Amino acid sequence: MQTGQVCTRPATALYGRLIHAEGDSDEDIAASARPHIARNGLRQMGGQAMQGIGDQVVNAKIVLPWLMGAVGAPGLLLAFLVPVREAGSMLPQAPVTPWVRRLRARKWAWVAGAAAQAVGSAAMAVAALTLEGWPAGIAIIVALAVFAVGRALCSLASKDVLGRTVPKGQRGQINGVVSVLSGAFALVLGLGLEVWGGDVGAGLLAVLLLGAALAWVVGLLVFVTVREPEGSVEEPDDQSSWIAEAWHLLRDDATFRRFVLVRSLLLVSALSPPFVVAIGVANQGDGLSGLGLFVIAQGVANLIGGRLFGRLADRSSRLLMVGCALGASAITIAFLLLLLAPTVRESAWLYPVTYLLLAVVHLGTRLARKTYVVDMAEGDRRTEYVAVANTAMGVLLLVTGGATAVLSIWGNGPALVLLAVLGVCGAALGRSLPEVSAGR
Repeated sequence: MQTGQVCTRPATALYGRLIHAEGDSDEDIAASARPHIARNGLRQMGGQAMQGIGDQVVNAKIVLPWLMGAVGAPGLLLAFLVPVREAGSMLPQAPVTPWVRRLRARKWAWVAGAAAQAVGSAAMAVAALTLEGWPAGIAIIVALAVFAVGRALCSLASKDVLGRTVPKGQRGQINGVVSVLSGAFALVLGLGLEVWGGDVGAGLLAVLLLGAALAWVVGLLVFVTVREPEGSVEEPDDQSSWIAEAWHLLRDDATFRRFVLVRSLLLVSALSPPFVVAIGVANQGDGLSGLGLFVIAQGVANLIGGRLFGRLADRSSRLLMVGCALGASAITIAFLLLLLAPTVRESAWLYPVTYLLLAVVHLGTRLARKTYVVDMAEGDRRTEYVAVANTAMGVLLLVTGGATAVLSIWGNGPALVLLAVLGVCGAALGRSLPEVSAGR
C-alpha cells in the first residue's frame, strides 16, 4: 500500500490479503485517515459482516414468512413483510439526513442503527415465543418497522464512513468480502436446517432471531472502534427543508438524477425471486419451499459473487450495473421460455437454479450501485446522495411492487415480463452514466 500504516503489522498483512490495493491513490480521503486504512477497513468489514449475518436471519423473503406461519399469523400480514423491510429502510433516509450531518463522526449513526436492529430482532423473537395469531403477526410487523429504521441509519452512515476512511479502488472489495462472510454463514445455516430435518417452529426461529440480535451487538462494538476523521458539523437552516433539498438535488444534478432512474430500473433481480418461488410451488408443490434450500441458495450466491463482484465494482461499477441488469433480464426471460416445455416445467432443478442465478446477479447489482454512489460523491455531499437516492428508491419500490402485484392478478408470468423489460431499459440507460470508479 502507498500509505505508511501505523496499525499493527498483522492487521496490515491481513488487509493486504483480502484487499488488492496496489497502485491505489489515497488522495480522495483526509490525510488523518490515511495511516489507518487497513485497520479501518478490517473493522468495517467486521462490523458489517455481523450485520450481514443478522440479515440472513431477518430475511423478509425467506425466513420471516416461515415465522409468520409458525405463530399462526393471518396470511394478509405476509404482504406487508417485504414492503416494510425494504421500503421502510429507504424512505426514512432523507428525513434523518439533517441529524446525521450534525455528527462529526458518522459512525455513531451506524452504531445507533445497529442497536435498533438488535432491538427489532429481539422483539420479533419475544413475539414468537409469547404470542400467536393476529397479535403475534402485528407485533412482528411493528418490530420489523423498528428494524427497518435502524437499517436506514446503517445504510446511510456506512457509505459515508467508508468514503471517509477507505480510498477508491478498495471500497467495492470491502463490500465483496462482507458478502462472502455473510454468504458463508447463510450456507452453514441452510445446511444446518436441512440436517435438522424437522419442522422449523417458532421456538427455533426465536433462537435464530436472538442470535441475530447478538450479532448486531457485536457488530456495533466493532464498528465503534473505527478511527473516522471528524468532519465539519452542518446546521441546516430549516429542519423541515429536507423535501425541498431532495427535490433540488434531483432537479439540478443531472448525473445523480440519471443514477436514481437507472437504479429504479434495476429491480428485476430484487423482485423476480418471489415470483419464481411462487411458480415453483404451484408446479412442484410445497416440498420445493423448504426453508433450508433457499437459505443455502442465498449463501452460495454470496460466496460465488462476493469477491468477484467486489473487484469488478472497483474497476467499473457502471459496467457492472449494466451487465447485471442484462443478466437478470436474460435469466428471467429464459426461465419463462423454459416453462413452456412441460417436461422442464415439472423438473425439480429449474426453480432453485433460477433462484440461485437471480440471487447472484442481484448481489452484483447491489455491490455495483453501492460502490457507484460512494465513488460519485465527495465529502458531506455523499450523505445527501445516499439519503435522497434511497428515499427515492423506497417510493419507486412501492410503485413498482404495486404494478407487479396488479399484473400478478393475471399470473406471475406478466409480472416477470415487466421486470425483465425494466431491466433491459435500466441497462441501456446505465451505459450513459459517467465513469466514477478508480479502474485498473
